Amino acid sequence: MSEQEATTVETATDTAVPQVPATDAPATDEAAPRGRGRRGGDRNGDRGGRRPRRGGSARPERTRPEFDQKIISIRRVTRVMAGGRRFSFSVAMVVGDKKGKVGVGIGKAGDTQLAIDKAVRDAKKQMIVVPMNKDSHIPHDVHTKYASSEVMIMPAPGRGLVAGSSVRTVLEMAGVKDVTAKIFSRSKNKLNNARAAVEALKLLKNVK
Repeated sequence: MSEQEATTVETATDTAVPQVPATDAPATDEAAPRGRGRRGGDRNGDRGGRRPRRGGSARPERTRPEFDQKIISIRRVTRVMAGGRRFSFSVAMVVGDKKGKVGVGIGKAGDTQLAIDKAVRDAKKQMIVVPMNKDSHIPHDVHTKYASSEVMIMPAPGRGLVAGSSVRTVLEMAGVKDVTAKIFSRSKNKLNNARAAVEALKLLKNVK
């Protein structure tokens, strides 16, 4: 093949290829199909073809419980039976509305949540009303002894709540302010300390 013929064939081949118009290809991502092929949709709120949630987007507001509650002691109790060991839980709970009502209860069950529910019910049954003035101050000193726990509670204006162990929890749940508490016994039993604090609050009397 001569040089002239080779040039002729090459030129014919170049002209035979059709030109693809530029308008057939999508210019941006917005023209691309959405939905099944894309995971999670785009940033503009497209959920990728998924159905909306049932009940709408608005969720009902949770109602605040009437009483606040706090666990002061939780123990796992083991019993040795003929077939082996059996485990149960003992929960001591303080319940109050921080407006003058407070109670201490105990619950025992094989499940922790069930023991907590029992303790809350027991605390509500034993709830007392603490006499206080409009500033949430107690009227006078009280001193009492329950089992091996001995507690003294004194009003202290301007000092805040100064107490320790579970006595502080009882006073917080009752809503008492500016008070000082002293535990004279060496007992570390939080349940007895809390019950001693409740017995001390029972001795309070309204002073006009």
